[in-house]
Amino acid sequence: MRFVWPRITVSGLLIAMLAGGAAAAALASGAAEAAPWNLQPAASKIAADIHGLHEYVMLLVTVIFVGVFAFMFWAIYAHRKSTGHKAAHFHENTTIEVIWTVIPLVILVVIAWPVTKTVIAQKNTANPDITVKVTGYQWKWGYDYVKGEGEGISFVSTLSTPRDQIEGRAPKGEHYLLEVDNEMVVPIGKKVRVLTTAADVIHSWWVPVFGAKQDAIPGFIRDLWFKAEKTGTFRSQCVELCGKDHGFMPIVVRVVSADDYTRWVAEQKKISAAIADDPNKSYALDELKARGEKVYAANCVACHQSTGKGVPPAFPALDGSKIVNGPKSVQMALVLNGKPGTAMAAFGTQLNDLELAAVVTFTRNAWGNRAGEAIQPSEVKALRK
Repeated sequence: MRFVWPRITVSGLLIAMLAGGAAAAALASGAAEAAPWNLQPAASKIAADIHGLHEYVMLLVTVIFVGVFAFMFWAIYAHRKSTGHKAAHFHENTTIEVIWTVIPLVILVVIAWPVTKTVIAQKNTANPDITVKVTGYQWKWGYDYVKGEGEGISFVSTLSTPRDQIEGRAPKGEHYLLEVDNEMVVPIGKKVRVLTTAADVIHSWWVPVFGAKQDAIPGFIRDLWFKAEKTGTFRSQCVELCGKDHGFMPIVVRVVSADDYTRWVAEQKKISAAIADDPNKSYALDELKARGEKVYAANCVACHQSTGKGVPPAFPALDGSKIVNGPKSVQMALVLNGKPGTAMAAFGTQLNDLELAAVVTFTRNAWGNRAGEAIQPSEVKALRK
């Protein structure tokens, strides 16, 4: 039989103690998970185990705290000088030394045993049903389904909160800074292994309702797993300080039924086939500018601003820039490969040839820039070699 941790929280217990009644205890226990200061309600067994450990350890340390301070205050009161008590003088009491060594050891074992079981379970990523590679970028997430029913699906998940809300020109929405254009979708009841890495700096992928958290480190592949037990949409954010827009890098996971997941996979594959970009096709200037404006809004506006004025010196202006208005090969190389030692990321791994050609075309023909030329995907493709 599996031991089930009691779900009453320490905060709930203290409320019950202060209220002095069983009714208050029941109310606190029932409302604990909904309280804003408590952990998010668990949506996986691992998360439930973590929640149980949290309550168990907090209850244990609360009992220790109350016991130690109660004894201390009693000792101070009972042995006060005003009653004529005289201090005892003793040295090297073996019994006391054994007691204060054994009791902490027992407490550590009592805590370590269930914690070790949970940590080992967290690290067991064997035999997944689905494997998804998650790549952190400044400041978005790339998802590649590399095993399972959705194998071959790839997309980039970017913050979709409108800039008007971020810049205070419009009321903030319900999911302000916690909404994306492309959600990670997984089926309920399936073991999902997540491989984390990063293309620039250290990020951290964390979904608390699943008890899933792992740093995404450039040059390394690390993994974690979760098995969702509830359908719904679950939101979080990058939790490793990763630069200027760290707070604008949400994570959204949508858990659906097995049938809905199969339909989603089919839809994604149809969409991918329908919008597949032909790098050998020649596009008109206006067509590239329109596409480039969307790419710019999703990838560049946070640093270089919608006006193209940037935030000098960290994020230089593109409007009137010598690079943007100079040889196109120089700008294309910069966008492709980034600039080491600066916040300019290498977009060659994030965007395809058409998207790169479009955004370069847009910046060279926007604001006060008037290059009047269209950069074709074939030119970007040739520069990659």
